Amino acid sequence: MDKEKDLHEKPSLEFEVPDGGFEAWCTVFGACVVWPLVQASKLNQTDYYVRVYLPNHSPSSIAWIGSFQLMMPFFLGPIAGRIFDDGGFRLLEIVGGSIFTFSVFMLSLCKPGQYYQSECSQAVGMGIGLGLTFVPTISIVVHHFKRHRGLTSGIVLSGSSLGATFFPISVQLLPKLGFSNAIRASGALVPPCIVIGNLMMRTRLPPRSKREGNTPPLDIKSFFVDPAYMLGGLGTFLALLGIYFPVVYIQLYAVQHNLDKNLAFYSVPILNASGGIARVLANHLGDLYGPFNVQVVCSVICGAVIWGMSGVNNGASLVVVSIIYGAASGAFLSLGFACFSSLAKGPEEVGARAGIALALCSIGTLVSTPIQGALLTGAYHWIRPTAFAAVGVDTLVLMSFPLIQPLPDDDIRGSHAVCYHTNTESEGYWGLARIEKSIQVIWFDTPIYLLCVYRISLKNCCKTRNIFSRPATG
Repeated sequence: MDKEKDLHEKPSLEFEVPDGGFEAWCTVFGACVVWPLVQASKLNQTDYYVRVYLPNHSPSSIAWIGSFQLMMPFFLGPIAGRIFDDGGFRLLEIVGGSIFTFSVFMLSLCKPGQYYQSECSQAVGMGIGLGLTFVPTISIVVHHFKRHRGLTSGIVLSGSSLGATFFPISVQLLPKLGFSNAIRASGALVPPCIVIGNLMMRTRLPPRSKREGNTPPLDIKSFFVDPAYMLGGLGTFLALLGIYFPVVYIQLYAVQHNLDKNLAFYSVPILNASGGIARVLANHLGDLYGPFNVQVVCSVICGAVIWGMSGVNNGASLVVVSIIYGAASGAFLSLGFACFSSLAKGPEEVGARAGIALALCSIGTLVSTPIQGALLTGAYHWIRPTAFAAVGVDTLVLMSFPLIQPLPDDDIRGSHAVCYHTNTESEGYWGLARIEKSIQVIWFDTPIYLLCVYRISLKNCCKTRNIFSRPATG
């Protein structure tokens, strides 16, 4: 019993984070090169499928192709996260990249009107490939940065905006080259990205079997009794029910409302390009003010713009909506990983925490666009999916908005660092932290979080930390 007690009371793994250096920035660059693959899987837009390639299928049934593909990276998160934590980063990248590449070229062999072929190659095959690389590619950056974790994560995530900008433009080759040749031309860029990215990225945390000392196994059950973690998962599910609506349907909306077809075609690249800059800026602000606080602002903007989408009636308004929503939604989505990973008790938990949370949220991604397509119907009743998406994003914000209060200036001016959990005199909340007797509780909300921010004094750490713990006594 004593031995078991000592094992569980052992502090988290000591892990020196360099917070920069040549190897660290090479890893950021490599991850940024791989991340466009996340958006490469969307190179066939819903508009093209509905009007040309699968005209005999409803928008709702076609939406299952994209939604299933979007779900797989999140759904496979726990498996990929656990393998990553056990030192299998390189294996995940090679296997996942190979499956993804194979599936892209199999998609080029699909025949028009054959729904199941597109479902198997794009939704299942490409989804599995992305699922094996999604969590490891972003988690690897955590091994190299501490103070600027959010900024570097934003840089990596901006790679997805690069892919999301280029690959939709490549669809313009479809009328000239045909479906098969256009897919092969786009898919030819995938192998170089995988090779370059894997050569640049480096891991620092050794496999669990090779770590010194008796490292206790991950307590997965503790994740599900963590109020902040569970509220985060529930809220993310609700937000994902609506967040992808403009991304998936804005082209079809523009075409159905007789806007310029060329401008309608470029609405998605414009949307995704604006998200690239916003991802970097939002994560940098998350380092300064906390990812939760920044995300609530993004969610309010997303909900407002979704409602505003119903008023788009000319090219100028289409461009404005695309730019604003691309920036807000890109920032919102990029902050999700930072929020979940900030709840980890140590670096060895990052992959598992993020993976399990994303898996829970994947159900929202899976059912979102099919529900929106069913609400849209073949008669294109746009107000129905618009209302569904906007309410899904903003419900919790509207309910809890009166509780939001700004953080005091003296709490947000300090450096934002990551402090790992240890069983110290701080009653086991955050290592090196001394919780003051008079704790000021500030409630705030995002569409996925309802947390307490406690004012704490830290040594060699950040001035604030988002935690969910017991009220102070005495």
